[in-house]
Amino acid sequence: RPQLLQGGLGAMSLLPGQAPTKRLRLDETSKPLDYVGGIGRGAKVPMQTRADMGLQPSAPPKRGTDAMFGNAPPGYVPGRGRGATGFIGGVSRDEVDRDDDKADLGDSNYDEFSGYGGSLFSNMEYDEEDKEADVVYDRVDVKMDDRRRKQREKKMREQIRELRAEKPTIQQQFADLKRELATVSNEEWEGIPEAQEHLKVKQRKPSSFTPTPDAILAGMGGGHSRSIGGAATPLGGTGTPMGGFGTPMGLRTPMGLRTPMGLRTPMGLRTPTGMRSSLGMATPMGMSTPMSGMGTPMGLGTPMGGMATPMGMATPMGMRTPMGMHTPMGMHTPMGMRTPGMRTPGMRTPGTPMTPHTPHSHGGSLNDLGEARGTVLAVKLDRIMDSVTGQTVMDPKGYLTDLNALQVQSDADISDIKKARTLLKSVITSNPKHGPGWIAAARLEEVAGKVQSARQLIAQGCKHCPNNEDVWLEAARLEKPQSAKAVVAKAVKSLPHSVRLWIDAANREVDVQAKARVLRKALEFIPNSVRLWKEAVSLEDEVEARVMLSRAVECVPHSVEMWLALAKLSSYKEAQKVLNEARKHIPTSPVIWVTAAKLEETQGNEKMVELILTRAIDSLAANGVTPDRDMWLKQAEEAEKTGFIKTCQAIVKVTIKVGVDEDVKGMKQNWIQDADAAINRNSIEVARAIYNNAVMHLKNKKKLWLRLAELETKYGTSESLDNVLQRAVTYCPHAEILWLMAAKQKWLRGDVASARRILAEAFSHSKESEAIHLAAVKLESENNEIQRSRLLLARARQQCNTPKVWMQSVQLEREQGLFQQALHLCEEGLKEHPNFAKMWMIGGQIYMEKSPPELHEAAKFFERGLQKCPRSVPLWLCSVECEIRQQKYTKARSLLEKARLRNPGSDLLWIKGVEVEMLDGSERLAHHLMSKALQECATSGILWAKAIELEPKQGQNAKSVDALKKCENDAHVIIAVAKLFWRDNKMAKARKWFNRAVTLNPRLGDAWGAYLAFELEHGTAHEQREVIRKCVDAEPNQGNDWNRIVKRVPNWRGKWAVKLKRFVEETYAAEFNAKPLNREVELLLQGEDPYAAMAAAAEQEAAEKEEGGEVKDEDGGVKREYFEPASSFQGARPGFAFKMGPRGLGYYRDAKQDMLKAEKKEKMEKQEPTVKEEEGKDDDKDKKKDRAIRLGACRRFLCTARMARRTSVHLRVVAHIWLHGWAHVPELSSSKTLLGP
Repeated sequence: RPQLLQGGLGAMSLLPGQAPTKRLRLDETSKPLDYVGGIGRGAKVPMQTRADMGLQPSAPPKRGTDAMFGNAPPGYVPGRGRGATGFIGGVSRDEVDRDDDKADLGDSNYDEFSGYGGSLFSNMEYDEEDKEADVVYDRVDVKMDDRRRKQREKKMREQIRELRAEKPTIQQQFADLKRELATVSNEEWEGIPEAQEHLKVKQRKPSSFTPTPDAILAGMGGGHSRSIGGAATPLGGTGTPMGGFGTPMGLRTPMGLRTPMGLRTPMGLRTPTGMRSSLGMATPMGMSTPMSGMGTPMGLGTPMGGMATPMGMATPMGMRTPMGMHTPMGMHTPMGMRTPGMRTPGMRTPGTPMTPHTPHSHGGSLNDLGEARGTVLAVKLDRIMDSVTGQTVMDPKGYLTDLNALQVQSDADISDIKKARTLLKSVITSNPKHGPGWIAAARLEEVAGKVQSARQLIAQGCKHCPNNEDVWLEAARLEKPQSAKAVVAKAVKSLPHSVRLWIDAANREVDVQAKARVLRKALEFIPNSVRLWKEAVSLEDEVEARVMLSRAVECVPHSVEMWLALAKLSSYKEAQKVLNEARKHIPTSPVIWVTAAKLEETQGNEKMVELILTRAIDSLAANGVTPDRDMWLKQAEEAEKTGFIKTCQAIVKVTIKVGVDEDVKGMKQNWIQDADAAINRNSIEVARAIYNNAVMHLKNKKKLWLRLAELETKYGTSESLDNVLQRAVTYCPHAEILWLMAAKQKWLRGDVASARRILAEAFSHSKESEAIHLAAVKLESENNEIQRSRLLLARARQQCNTPKVWMQSVQLEREQGLFQQALHLCEEGLKEHPNFAKMWMIGGQIYMEKSPPELHEAAKFFERGLQKCPRSVPLWLCSVECEIRQQKYTKARSLLEKARLRNPGSDLLWIKGVEVEMLDGSERLAHHLMSKALQECATSGILWAKAIELEPKQGQNAKSVDALKKCENDAHVIIAVAKLFWRDNKMAKARKWFNRAVTLNPRLGDAWGAYLAFELEHGTAHEQREVIRKCVDAEPNQGNDWNRIVKRVPNWRGKWAVKLKRFVEETYAAEFNAKPLNREVELLLQGEDPYAAMAAAAEQEAAEKEEGGEVKDEDGGVKREYFEPASSFQGARPGFAFKMGPRGLGYYRDAKQDMLKAEKKEKMEKQEPTVKEEEGKDDDKDKKKDRAIRLGACRRFLCTARMARRTSVHLRVVAHIWLHGWAHVPELSSSKTLLGP
C-alpha cells in the first residue's frame, strides 16, 4: 500500500480544480508491474477475475453518456461549461477564462452591421452572397415600412391630436390670454407688477459686524479727533469719528458704510457699544453729537464747521468721491472735482478756514488709496496679457464691433468710456505694434465725440504700425476728405502691395480718368490681383477693355471671369480661341464649357452644343473633377434665364444620370424631385428637359408621363401637349388615363373625329376598361349622338358589366324621358349588382319624377333597396324624402330611427331628423333632437351650422362662438358666421368670412351660392364677376342644397355658371331679384365665355358711343367715361386714369381732361373756321371702314383664342387692335407670332 501510494498517487495533485499529472486509464489491456489481483482489498491469496478466466473481454463496456453519445470531443474538460470546480480533470471558476468576459462593449468597438466585437459570426468571411442577401432583406424592410406608412402616420397624428385635446400644452392653455394682451393699454401694461414682488421669500441682505480697531478707539480716547483736512473739532474732549479720520481702502460712509473688516453703518459709524445719536450718529462713548448747523450735501447743519469727505466715502443719494465716486444724481466725478455741497480731499469746506496738517491727521491715506486702485487695475490688465509673449489676448474684432455699436446715452456710458479708454491705453502702451488696439482706441474717441483725439491716436498708430493696412484705412476714414488723399498716398508708399489701399485710393477720386490712372498704377505693383483688374476694366470702353483683358489673362491665367469677359468682347472666331486657351489653363472649370456651348447656340450650331457638353463631362472626369448634379442643374437654370434654351436642354440631357441612384425607383424619385424644385424656382424649361429625358430612360413609367403632361397643360401649348400624349400612349398603351387625356384634348379643341379615333385605338389595347367605354359614351352624348351612345353602352354592358356602366345606361334613358326603358334597365342591372345602392336610389327617383309622381311605388322601391343596402346613408335619406313628400312624418321618423341605429354617427341623418320636426311644426322637438345630435357628433360642422340657424336671434352669436371652438376650419360653420355678419350689415367682415369659406372648401356649392347672393346685393360688378369666375374654376359638387338643385335632370348638361345662377334663383330669390344685374354679369351667368362677354360688352359700348356720343351706365344714366380692362398698370395714357371702377380694374376716361379738352375745343372753334361738311362725311366713312376692319380682326382672334385656349394673349391683341388699329401693332402683324409662344 505505501508503494502504491508512492507510485500510483504520489504524482497526482490533490488540489481541487487542478488536472492530475497522470490520468488513470482503467481500460488498458496490459497490467501494471507487480500487480496481484485482490491484494489491494486485503486478500491474502491472489484472486482471479472473469477476464482472467476468459468469461468477459478485458475492456469494460461503456456506460452512461459514453455509451449513448460516444467518446467526448477532443479538448473537452468536464464541468467547465457550467463553471464547476472540484472535478477530476475539471477547472475552477476562478481559472475559467471566458471569451465573453473579455468582450469590449465600448462604442469604439461597435459596428452597425456586425455589432460588438463578440459577434457570433465575426470570424466568418462576408462574401457577395451575404451582401446580396442583406440587400434583399433591406428592400423587404423598406417595402414593409412603406406598405402602411400613411395609415400609421395618420393614426399617430390622431393620437397626438387626442392627447393634445386631453392634456393641452401650456401654450394652448394661455392662448386666449395671449390674444387678450392685444387690448391691454399702456397704463395697464406699466401697472403690471414685477415677478419678484410676488416672491414669498425675500432675499436677506448680507449683514456683518466687525468691532472698531483698537487704534481708532485709542485715538478717540486721547481727547482729540482726526480729520483729513486737518481740522479738529472739540466736542467736550471727546473725539467724534466723523471728524475725518483716514478711511482705509474699501471703507464706505453713510447709506451703507463698510470698514475693511465689513463694518456697516446706516447713517454713520456704529460703535461697539451700539449707542446712537439723535440722527443716527453713534459716538465711541455713546455721546450724542448735535448736527444742527453743519452744512452737509443734503443741507444739514453741523457745528463741526467743515468736514472733508474721506476717500471712497459714499455721500447721500449714492454720490462717490474721487477715484470713482458718484455725484448726487449718479454723475461720475474725476479726481479733484468738486461735488455739490461737498469738498473733495484737501479742499476747504465752506465756512471753515484752511487748517494746517496736524501730526495726527491721516492725509497720506489718499495717496495709499490711489496706489491701491492703481494696483488693482494693473492686476486686471495683467490677467488679460499673455504671460509668455506679452501680447494681448483680447479679441480685436470684438473691440471694433463693440465700439461701432457704442452710443453715449447716459452718464453711466461716460463711465464705461473712461474704463475702456484706460484699458485701451494699457493695450497700446504695452504692445504698440498691435494695430487693432490703435483702431479700437481711435474709434472709442470718435464715439465719445473727440474726433481730433481719434486722429492723433490713429496717426501714432500709423507710425508704430506702418505695415498694417487696417490702421492706414482707419486713418484715411477719420481724416477730412481733403486730407484723406494724402494719408492714402503715404499708405500706398508704405504698403505698395495692398489691394485694399489702392481700391480705397481709387474710390476717393471723383474723376473717372483719375480712378483709371490710380488703378493702372496699382496694377504695376500688383499685376496678379483679380479685383484690381475687374475695377480697371469696368472703367474702360469696349475697345480698351478688350486690350486690358488680353493683358489680364496673361497676368491672372487662372481667373475664369477674366477669360469669360474677354470671350464676351471678342468675335465668334476669336471667342473660340479664347475659350480653348481658357480650357488649357483651367481644365477643371465647367463654366468655360457651358460658355462655349452658349457661343455655339448663338451661331445656330445646335448639334455642337450637345457635343461640347458631352466632351465637357469626359474632360472634367479625366481631370479628377467630381460630378456635381446640383451644380449642373444650376448652370442649366442660368442658361434658361439668359435665353439659351438649347444649352439648358443639352446640359440636362448629358447629366441626367449624374448623381442619381442606380435602381429604377430611386432614379425616378430623384428626377421628380429635381423637376419639382426647378418648377418652384420658375425654371420651366429645366423641368421640361428633365421629364423629357426621364421618360426616354424609363419609357413605361406612367407617373413620369403624367407629370410631363401636367407640366405641358400648365405651361405649354396645345401642340406640345398633344405631342407628349401621343408619345405617352405609344410607350404606355395600357395606361387608361393617358388615352383619356389625349382624347379630351382633341375634344376640347373641337376635333371630335380625332377624339373618336384615339378612343377606338384605346379599345384595342383595353377592351374591358370601364373608363374608356364611359369616355366614349360621354363624347357621343355631349355631341347629341344618342343612338351611338346606346350602342356603346350595350357593348360596354357585355364586355365590362360593371355597376357604373349599368347606371350610365339608366341615366341616358332617364335624361331622354324614357322612364319605362330606364326602369327596365334598372331592374336588369339590379339583378347583376343587387348591392349597388346608387341604382336603387335612381330607380326610386325615376318613380318620383314621373308625371304624376308614383310616390307609393317609389317608397316600395326604396324599401327593397334598404333591405339590400342598409349601410347606405343616401338611400335612407331618399326614402325619408319620399315619405316627407307624402307628408307621412311618423313614417319618416321611424325610418330615421332605424337609419341611425344602422349608421351611428351620421350627421346627415340627424340633420334630416331636425328638418322633419321643423316641417311637422314641432320646434321644441327639433331643438331637443339637435342637442342630442351635437352630443353624438360634436365635431360636425353642418350640425353646428344648422344649430346656429335654429337659435333665436339673440342667441346666435353665442352659438356661433361655441361652433367655432369645436369646428374652427369647417366651411359650413364659416358660412353660418358670414350670414350673421351679413344680417348685421357688417359687409367687410361678411365678405372676408365668405372668402374664407370658399378657400377652405372650394368644392362646397352652398358656400359659392351664398357668396354670390351676398355680392349681388352689396357688391360691385367686378366682385360679382370674380365670384362667378372662381366658382366656375372650382367646379363645386358638394352641399345638400346644392346637390338637390344641381342634380336635377334639366341641369345635367348646364354649365357651371348656369348651375350657380339656378341655385341662387331658387335659394336666395330675394337677393337675386333685389336689383337688375350688370350686363357682363348676366352674360357670365348665362354660360358665355367671360372674355368673350367682356369683348362683346366693349364692342357694344363703343358702338353706342360712336352713335350717340354717350354711354349709359348700370342705372341707365348718362356718363362720359370710356373703359378699357387691364389686369395691371401698363403705363400712362393721355386722357385716361388707371383705377378700380364700377366696370372693374382698367383705364377710365379722365373727366377733368375731357372738360379741359372741351374748353380748348370751344376756344379753337371761335378762332378757326368750321370744318367743311364734305370732309366730315369722308371722315365718317373712314371711321366706319376702320371700325369694320377692327371688328373683323377682333372676331378672328377671339375665335382663335377659343380654339387655342390662350385667351390672355389673344385678348391683349384684341384690345390693341380695337383701340389703335392693326397698323399700331406691327410686331403682332403675323399669325405665326400670334399663335407662337
